Amino acid sequence: MIEWNADQIELRAGIAQWCEALSADHVERDEEGTFSWDKWKLVRESGILGLPFDERWGGLGLDIVTTMGVLEALGEGNRDGGLNFSVTTSMCSTGVPLEAFGSPELKQRYLPRICSGELIGAHAITESEGGSDALRMLTTADRDGDEFVLRGSKTFVSNAPIADVFVVYAKTRPEGGALGVTALLVDRDTPGLTVGKPMKKMGLRTSPLSELFFDDCRIPATQVVGRVGGGFLVLDHVMKREILFSFIINVGEMQHRLDRCLAYAKQRLQFGKPIGSYQAVANKLVDMRIAVENSRRWLYDTAERLAKGYNVTTEMAIAKLITSEANLASSLAAVQIFGGHGYMAETGLEKDVRNAVAGTIYSGTTEIQYNRVASMMGL
Repeated sequence: MIEWNADQIELRAGIAQWCEALSADHVERDEEGTFSWDKWKLVRESGILGLPFDERWGGLGLDIVTTMGVLEALGEGNRDGGLNFSVTTSMCSTGVPLEAFGSPELKQRYLPRICSGELIGAHAITESEGGSDALRMLTTADRDGDEFVLRGSKTFVSNAPIADVFVVYAKTRPEGGALGVTALLVDRDTPGLTVGKPMKKMGLRTSPLSELFFDDCRIPATQVVGRVGGGFLVLDHVMKREILFSFIINVGEMQHRLDRCLAYAKQRLQFGKPIGSYQAVANKLVDMRIAVENSRRWLYDTAERLAKGYNVTTEMAIAKLITSEANLASSLAAVQIFGGHGYMAETGLEKDVRNAVAGTIYSGTTEIQYNRVASMMGL
């Protein structure tokens, strides 16, 4: 298990100092379903968006495990799950692929402003027909001299209504399979790009998403991230970080939920005794403790193996599967422990359930993770 050194502890404590302000009015903002630019200003001031990026771009240059430690503290302290999701989306969707695969010119133009939060990023992968089957994408980018002509559409694009720049995955060689997909960096003001209206959704309501439409968008070839035909290499790199960064935030949320439920179970009396003294309630709390510890171990162990260069395909799928399902089970248990109070919107616990459902869908559904692990077992 991770033993944090003094510098890492200081970093975690530093982000915790921002969380009260970030959490303010989180229930009301969830009901409104709107992104808060005031909260984003606080996010920018906190410096969290630059955690994993090199200092030359304005980042902090932290390793992947330390970055996760700070993000876990954010999840534990900030009750606005949608805002947390927008943070990791911007960080992973554009910053991560640009630093790993972008040309020097692209890095210089975009990374400092992504690190500072001046630019908000998003990536466009999913299409209405393909869903989790990314190879079924229909969006194309045809070469025309020094440009690519982008045609098609994407859906469920997190951050799209507020994003300044997108990494769009499109087919540059339709018959090329996984080697026929290319990642392109597309500015919001590109002619022919239309950002759809924000889509109403079940949870993570303060993190907006929408469709994107590409009508003969002409993208300079210099905007390719990585190499032509290398889009899936970029995507694989990005998705590993997206899972680790997004779901370690969920671990922080689970830890806060456990602490809250434990305190409530000790002081809430029923039939003359604290409800925590009843085995039915105590068992739920024990399950919540096991879930958060198990999720935390899987995510950090996988991150350490990734940092050492190991193939973590199986471990990544298991970590994502365990954490997303544990977060959902934890949120439902919290509602049950709080009873009628938990069912009321004002406690924020029913919001946690709605948010947690999303984790079993984005970054590869639970079913996809089962399939991936089965495949690695030779099934």
